[in-house]
Amino acid sequence: MALTRRDFIRSSCCAAGAFGIATNLSRFGLMHALAQSAPPPYQALVCIFLFGGNDSNNLLIPNDTAGYANYANIRGAQTNGGLALAQNTLLPIAAKTAQNGQTAFGLHPSVPELQTLFTNGQLAFLANVGTLSQPVTRTQYLAPAPPVPANLFSHADQQQQWQTLQLDGFYKSGWAGRMADSVEPLFNVNSAFPPVTSVAGSAIFTTGQTTKPYAMIPGTTPGLAGYGAGAGLGTLQQLLTFDTGVSLIQASSSILSSSLADSKILSGALNPPPTITTPFPTTGGPTGLAAQLKQVAQIIAVRSALGLSRQVFFCSLGGFDTHSNQIALQGPLLQQLSQAVSAFYSATVELNVASQVTTFTMSDFSRTFQPASNGGSDRAWGSVQLIMGGAVKGADIYGTMPDFKLGSASVDDAGSNGRWIPSTSTDQYGATLAQWFGVSAANLPPIFPNLAHFTTPKLGFI
Repeated sequence: MALTRRDFIRSSCCAAGAFGIATNLSRFGLMHALAQSAPPPYQALVCIFLFGGNDSNNLLIPNDTAGYANYANIRGAQTNGGLALAQNTLLPIAAKTAQNGQTAFGLHPSVPELQTLFTNGQLAFLANVGTLSQPVTRTQYLAPAPPVPANLFSHADQQQQWQTLQLDGFYKSGWAGRMADSVEPLFNVNSAFPPVTSVAGSAIFTTGQTTKPYAMIPGTTPGLAGYGAGAGLGTLQQLLTFDTGVSLIQASSSILSSSLADSKILSGALNPPPTITTPFPTTGGPTGLAAQLKQVAQIIAVRSALGLSRQVFFCSLGGFDTHSNQIALQGPLLQQLSQAVSAFYSATVELNVASQVTTFTMSDFSRTFQPASNGGSDRAWGSVQLIMGGAVKGADIYGTMPDFKLGSASVDDAGSNGRWIPSTSTDQYGATLAQWFGVSAANLPPIFPNLAHFTTPKLGFI
């Protein structure tokens, strides 16, 4: 199989991160050593980024008579290169709250596990969410100099903006990292291990102003491959203490030293490995989403040994850039997602932390409602995301679904082919999760810089 650019970047990042990414050396300071108070209850957020832009128009589908007929008419028959899924293949769900007057929806046939989680109340959907600096109408979007994020429909920019909430300019930190900065003095003072861990390579989402993430390849032993704990490792550690007089080299040495220290802590906590009997699927291979979530579950299992009361994890699944052949490509990807998150939820039940762990998705954007050529769809904007966990107010759809009309007939279409203008912002989405995580209302503005422009900082799904 050909190596994609994303796979190359991820492999490079993971290779460097096999022994972790730097954490602030202040973690070993006196404040941590002297703190003696009992830790507060544990809570964790687990982000799954669907790289490429998942077509959520084929994940959550109106299933009433008129709604499905409109969907089938615009998306078109697959025999003619369209994207409409047959109604008798949809997995029916009923939302508690009506959307556009309807509660009947259908899920993609590849996600029966999501259907079960939704029906049982552990899963909710957030409709039409996307990057916004302020609320935007179709009229405002079509006006000169519209107040919208920079470089809409660009994969790289929208991936960064979802993770940082900085909608133009240079991306310096991610909202998970800034969130960890905020809660550390209250929840993680007794730990020398970073509160943010990536099992999917390097991501700006995980980096704060002071918080630096730990990165590892799922299923591997934390540490520097080939060094073990012998003389070779000791020699390397001694070399890293030398003052070279070159600031870049000194910074690199500090990063590696901290990474080795973090790896030692995690390796000790995972030795022996915790027993988790929940079976995880093998789809996706040793670094696939299921393997990533299994690694997350194992780290959660040793939370007491790490001394962390709050943790954030970053996982990912790529391949959603479906400009062609979407029906064949998206089904297996959604199947991976559905099976992996279902296994992960079962593992949190086994670990007795189901209500303390909340899993959520992000993605570049959705895809155009109207199909493109070659059985695909183009880059769009607002999308449906899922939130899962024991604390989630499930079996419902939050936010506002678009009107599923095209062009001037729609109040939600940014153009003419179903690029939905988001009705909910990524800042609102993140702020709702952050408040559950323990971030105070007073500390939300620096983490979510666009939140002040929206009247609802808490969306109610958790």
